[in-house]
Amino acid sequence: MGPLEPDVPQLVVGLVCFFLIFGVLGKLLLPRIEKTLAERQDATEGGVERAEAARAEAQRVHEEFQSELAAARHEAAQIRQTATEEGAALLAQLRSEGQEVRDRMVSEAKVQLEADRVIAEAELREDVIRLAGDLAGRIVGEPVADGPRARAIADEFFAELDAKTGTRG
Repeated sequence: MGPLEPDVPQLVVGLVCFFLIFGVLGKLLLPRIEKTLAERQDATEGGVERAEAARAEAQRVHEEFQSELAAARHEAAQIRQTATEEGAALLAQLRSEGQEVRDRMVSEAKVQLEADRVIAEAELREDVIRLAGDLAGRIVGEPVADGPRARAIADEFFAELDAKTGTRG
């Protein structure tokens, strides 16, 4: 018995064992290996496809976000513009009201000043007439004031003075 002359029963048992192991491996192990290889290939190819789909979805979401952001910026600009316009209108209204109040106060003050001037002028004229009468009475030695004639002379004097200066008539 040597390698060139095998023992037939041993060879048959060896071949039966070989085909039995080959059959078991082929029926049980080989499908599992093929399944694992198919899953790996699907995971690899499917992973690329899923990554590409996820990238496309992320791009779509990014573009949607950018459009919403642009719309929000546009809306914020409109709100700022509206607030600026409303503020300017309110400021103009307040200035107008302030101008009206100032004009009214100035006109009231002018009226009050004119009334005070008229009163002061009348008081001064009366004082001048009284002082002129007192002075004339001291010079003449008799009381000159309190007479209608003194009043008429003083009125004539003030009328001439007003005509020369162009004031009250």
